[in-house]
This record gives sequence, C-alpha cells and structure tokens, in this order.
Amino acid sequence: MSTSQVAGGHKVGDLLLRVVVPSDLVAQATLNNPKVSEEAKEHSRQELSHLEQSGALDEARASRDGPKNDGNVIGGHKANLKNPNTSEAAKEQSKQFLSSKGADM
Repeated sequence: MSTSQVAGGHKVGDLLLRVVVPSDLVAQATLNNPKVSEEAKEHSRQELSHLEQSGALDEARASRDGPKNDGNVIGGHKANLKNPNTSEAAKEQSKQFLSSKGADM
C-alpha cells in the first residue's frame, strides 16, 4: 500500500477516517463538507499541497485511473445483466463486452 493511498487522520466532525482510499479524495471531500471545521479544511489543504509537491498525488491518480482488473470488470458486467434496474441498452452493451472477452454469461 503506497503512502499516497492512506488517508489517516482527516477529522470530519467527530469521525476520524482511517481507511485505505486515495488521500486526495478524502482531502477534497473534507474541503467540500459544510460540517467540517475550518481547522480540518486547512489541514486538508496542506495535505493536498504536500501531495502535489511530492508527486504522490500524480502517482495516486495514475494508479486510480490505470488499468482495471479484468476479473472485476467482467464481474461488473455479469452483475449488470442481472440487475433489474439496468436498461436493456446497458445490458446489451454488457453482453457485447462479455462476448468480446469470451466470458460466460
């Protein structure tokens, strides 16, 4: 786990977040939350600035936007086929994707 993925100690109200998520997302969420104190928002601004200067923010974004796990993508398309709230057009797109990957439906 990279340091850019560990969000530790961003205080949101009385909730202390200690979860594995990209730090930039936690900091941005903190900045946009009206229930967060100005002190916590300033801390998040400093964290974002530090991540930008160290290059860790670019690394985190690259890993988040990088290649996806094929098994997870295929599983998502299979779930889409069984979801009653999914449109027929979306189901057709999932069928085409699964067919192109040679996956069972």
